[in-house]
Amino acid sequence: MKTIIIYYSESGNTEIVAKILSNNLNTELIKIKDLKPRKGFSGRIFSSIDAFREIKTEINPPKIDLSDYGLIYFGTPTWAGNPTPAIITMIDKCDLQGKDIVLFATMKRSGGKSTIKRMQEKVEARGARVVESFTIRTKDKTPKKLEEESENITKLLDLSLFKP
Repeated sequence: MKTIIIYYSESGNTEIVAKILSNNLNTELIKIKDLKPRKGFSGRIFSSIDAFREIKTEINPPKIDLSDYGLIYFGTPTWAGNPTPAIITMIDKCDLQGKDIVLFATMKRSGGKSTIKRMQEKVEARGARVVESFTIRTKDKTPKKLEEESENITKLLDLSLFKP
């Protein structure tokens, strides 16, 4: 069985984490694209409302066949203390029965724990088991610092241990 990292990233911070994890753990990597415009001040406000209300969105790819994967990572930024609409939409479209899951969330200030908790509820309702989770605070961190922190988390949590 293979491992895959599925993530959504608006500012690029979650993407940095996902790419470092993928490189260190030799996984496949899929970036989810939200087809709803979310740029600018009003885009951010409406995005936070959508995340809070768990409004579904159109995404690309619209669905992923996970039958060949034993371990799945889901990564998302934190919006209003919640996972992004894109990652919630993807989780709700996936067959996760019997899968092991690692969850991660990035956040500027706070809300990462509630984001992880909500994603855990969603994946467990779909028959998966969360084997690990973590958050990374991104405020005032350079891309290089985020890379270093991602490397450290990979080692600290011994994420290679969970490879199927």
